[in-house]
Amino acid sequence: MANLQAVATDAAAIPRARWLRIIPAVIIVYIVAYMDRTNIAIAMAGGMSTELGMTASFAGLAAGIFFVGYIFLQIPGGQIAERLSAKTFIAGTIIVWGGVAALTGLVRTQNEMLLIRFVLGVAEGGVYPAILALIGHWFPNEEKARAIAFFQMNLAVASIITAPLSGWLIQSMGWREMFVVEGVLSLALLLIWVPMVADTPAKAKWLDPRERAWLDARFAEDKAKAVVVENVSVRTVVGDANLWKLVAIYFFFQVGFYGFALWMPVIIKQLTGSGMTTVGFLTALPYILCIAGQFFIASRCDQTMNRRRYTAIPMVGFAVCLTLSILLEGNMWVSYAMIVLCGFFLQAYAGPFWTLPPLLFPSNVVGGVRGTINALGNLGGFIGPFLVGYLTTAFSQEVGLSFLIAALVIASVLLYTLPKVTSKAPR
Repeated sequence: MANLQAVATDAAAIPRARWLRIIPAVIIVYIVAYMDRTNIAIAMAGGMSTELGMTASFAGLAAGIFFVGYIFLQIPGGQIAERLSAKTFIAGTIIVWGGVAALTGLVRTQNEMLLIRFVLGVAEGGVYPAILALIGHWFPNEEKARAIAFFQMNLAVASIITAPLSGWLIQSMGWREMFVVEGVLSLALLLIWVPMVADTPAKAKWLDPRERAWLDARFAEDKAKAVVVENVSVRTVVGDANLWKLVAIYFFFQVGFYGFALWMPVIIKQLTGSGMTTVGFLTALPYILCIAGQFFIASRCDQTMNRRRYTAIPMVGFAVCLTLSILLEGNMWVSYAMIVLCGFFLQAYAGPFWTLPPLLFPSNVVGGVRGTINALGNLGGFIGPFLVGYLTTAFSQEVGLSFLIAALVIASVLLYTLPKVTSKAPR
């Protein structure tokens, strides 16, 4: 027993294979998933809207309808991953979404585009809550915000890699070929996912016994600190106001994030008048700062254990920088610099935010809670792009972007209605 306690307290001496296998695998999978979700933004700026006769409003609808389909597997995906196998579930979704992504290059009409985007959303829907469940099986509370933040860096890395790649493919081959090539790339993920990942430390043959013992001790400690609530079901949790606050917070932030991310190539093209390859590179620059922001905010969050504060700071920072980009648009490169600075805050909220559900709900329902938050909150990914397109058509681009700023402010205000346990370390 004494040896086990020594192992549990000497984290520096413990092997770290969990960081070198699980985190890279989930990052790579979601990089490609995010690429297939958002490459429509580059395609819209690269000729797809013109060829299919899309207005700005319809283009926003086509980009956002993904998130309507995204709802369907959120709760089932989280529950399957918690109770059965995240590894197997995600492997199956890779096959489906890769095929559907490649088929996007074959669409001929606007309605076909809507249908294929909806189906792609269904196919990808369960991946995010399944990965969060997998991270929960591998990283104890003291590491969780950093582990989630490292995973969330996939969005920044994806944009750094795929925006220039997509722009180059469109300029070299065409927007249809871009969808086909990147869809086939998705199917190749199985060659990485299957050999690298195990559902739990107990199932990982490659795990050092010292690391397994350390994880067992840490998870036992977390369980001892957790609030135990008997006979709680997802149906019971539906009546909890904290669930709906988390849904609303996530919804309003997703409105801001996807409204900005999916229109950013178009905004940059109009602002700079550059060609598609240059637009791809200019779109990637904010995401370099995004990586720094995620790491810094998550590290501070784990040090202070003030989950609420470090979820709010990125939301406020994002709103301020986006406001400045609008106010300074008369100076092209200063306005673009503010867009780049938005990148620091763009996804930095995610690591702290996803530590909130386990603080507020018992472990037997937290998988369903995550799925509910992600399913309903991601409807903001539909509303944001659509309303930016609609408001840009009806009024101006400034009005569309101002709507995103209002959503970010609402999200940050709602955070401070959560219980105080979200702002201090558990005792």
